Amino acid sequence: MPADQTSPAPAPVDTTDAAAETIAFAPRILFLSQSPGVVERVLRGETATLAQALPLRDDVSTDEITPIAIITHFDEQLGRYPYTGFRAGDASPIGVDAVRRAGIEVVVAGKRYGKGSSREHSPAAEKLAGVRLVIAESFERIYRQNADNIGLFTSTDMGLVDRIAAGEAIAIDALVAGRDALAAAILTSGGLLRFGQRFMRRIDGAPQRGDDRPRTLFEKIVARHALRTELTAAHPSPGDGAFVRADWRFIHEYYTGMAAHMLHAAFGKPLALHEPGSVIVFEDHTSYVEESPAHVRHGLVPNVRRMVEAQRAFADAYGLRSHRTLTEAEAAHDDGRNAAGISHAMVAEHYALPGQLVVGTDSHTPHSGALGCVAFGVGTTDMANAFVTGAVRLTVPQSLRIVLGGRLAPGVTAKDVLLHLLALPFIREGGGVGKVFEFTGEAVAGLSTDERATLTNMTAELGGFTGLVAPDAETVRFLRERRNVDFTPAPWMRSDEGAAYAHTLHVDCAAVPPMVALPGDPGNGLPLTDVAERPARIDMAYGGSCTAGKREDFAHYHRVLRWAADRGLRVAPGVSLYLQFGTTAVRDHCVAAGYMDAFERVGARILQPSCGACGNCGPGGSVHAGQVTVSAINRNFPGRGGPGQVWLASPPTVAASAIAGALVSFEELQQRHA
Repeated sequence: MPADQTSPAPAPVDTTDAAAETIAFAPRILFLSQSPGVVERVLRGETATLAQALPLRDDVSTDEITPIAIITHFDEQLGRYPYTGFRAGDASPIGVDAVRRAGIEVVVAGKRYGKGSSREHSPAAEKLAGVRLVIAESFERIYRQNADNIGLFTSTDMGLVDRIAAGEAIAIDALVAGRDALAAAILTSGGLLRFGQRFMRRIDGAPQRGDDRPRTLFEKIVARHALRTELTAAHPSPGDGAFVRADWRFIHEYYTGMAAHMLHAAFGKPLALHEPGSVIVFEDHTSYVEESPAHVRHGLVPNVRRMVEAQRAFADAYGLRSHRTLTEAEAAHDDGRNAAGISHAMVAEHYALPGQLVVGTDSHTPHSGALGCVAFGVGTTDMANAFVTGAVRLTVPQSLRIVLGGRLAPGVTAKDVLLHLLALPFIREGGGVGKVFEFTGEAVAGLSTDERATLTNMTAELGGFTGLVAPDAETVRFLRERRNVDFTPAPWMRSDEGAAYAHTLHVDCAAVPPMVALPGDPGNGLPLTDVAERPARIDMAYGGSCTAGKREDFAHYHRVLRWAADRGLRVAPGVSLYLQFGTTAVRDHCVAAGYMDAFERVGARILQPSCGACGNCGPGGSVHAGQVTVSAINRNFPGRGGPGQVWLASPPTVAASAIAGALVSFEELQQRHA
């Protein structure tokens, strides 16, 4: 993998004549099959049929389309790397430049294509490699919207495969069939920025609805932020495309350079940003890049430095508020005034309020929905457009009501509940894709805001558009104690009796045990006691990330590790335990609460705030396939935390496993040392 970074090229956009009635595709089709032989045959220049390629791979993630080390590129170099992380069985059959050399224009896959990260680098890499159409049984929301925004066609019509293979030109109407009118218009315009230049010259606030039908909290918040443009209605229904005004827009270093180049190429310098005071820039992923095996091994550290400098230059040029995580050396000399951390936790700690609308360039943006706001992730082009217009695109989703009844058993956390939800057939079959998850019920009422944020944060893994919890007394407490904000929920800040939901799920949380997710996908959930073959040993345990680096997560780590330290136990020989704070406020709380003594006595390595190993960019990531990690992060797609096997677990299970040297719950650890 080369270390060079060429000058950024314009964002890829479709060059198809919008007036053309049909598009002819090259008939060589790349099937992302479960059989590596089928994939390799097509890349050698041979042909395959859909029947020969079955079964297709489901759940192809953006980590597989563009592994995280690749996204230090934000230019035409991306076209060399699509699918280099793709797994077919135990094989990785797609190498650097393979798609481009094979002349692939059409790619076909199974269900839930584009899971995971919101990185627009994935469809951009596909398009830059020559791909013009991706056909899949279903798509994840952010991936598909990102593809729309750069003019890459996507379709769920598997009948197109044989027609293209036969050399038939496909009508554009067929390619956009079933899409909402806004998505179709963006595609036929060649992407969102071109669409905006044509159809977003005038943007008005939408008048409030006059009807009194029962509405969900999500619908109420969106209605208060709705915009009207030339092609969008004032009061869209589920399935319609729309634009909304955000109270907060935030971006981090993996996306800012790409967004800045898009904007400067389209509109010149300087830009007229819309309400720059509501734009926040976070440098939160890369402060430990010098200890990232993936970046060091492939010579990508200079790329990261340039990417970071591009963000800093953009923030300085436009006077944007900025938060930067520090290296350990920098933190040692900090006077305590640097407030920084992972963007999602920072937004909840400093910015988002109930009833607001928040967008960020990351799939875990729903984190702050725990406060009773609507927060969702977008791609680079969406954010670039929002920077200059103030308008954020969405396809209005349906809502799911998730009723979490009962009380959690001792030692069971919100992470266990979330892994339980991920394992439900309704979720595994895609029932939550693109939906709003409204969490309610007795168990939710008993959770802290930190624990609620675990649920809303991992709405991304559930496939959802966003997650939220209606504000209540706990929200009031959090805002007062953590932010010195006095807040009283307005009467409208709840879902109405009789509001429409696409589906309601009931979970008896009293029956949820400690859970894990087997390597490869967060949906591989099982009760820990049901895991037939646990790994014989573990090499690493990692506690951190936006999901598990909050104040309450560290209380869980401390409870286990203090118990161990008081009994003279330490991290097992051959095991490394990493604990990484989500924010400087969490770090300072842990110091004040006296947690550090137990952490040090058991031999944990304490890391400054950063995304770190969750983004495969710091200590805690594996370096070879034989390594086993137990991690409290939110996703374990192939390659996400390095080449090894990553088991997802709750904070107590991660800490207990580090002491045991094996995958165990805290209860099992206590039984071993009774």
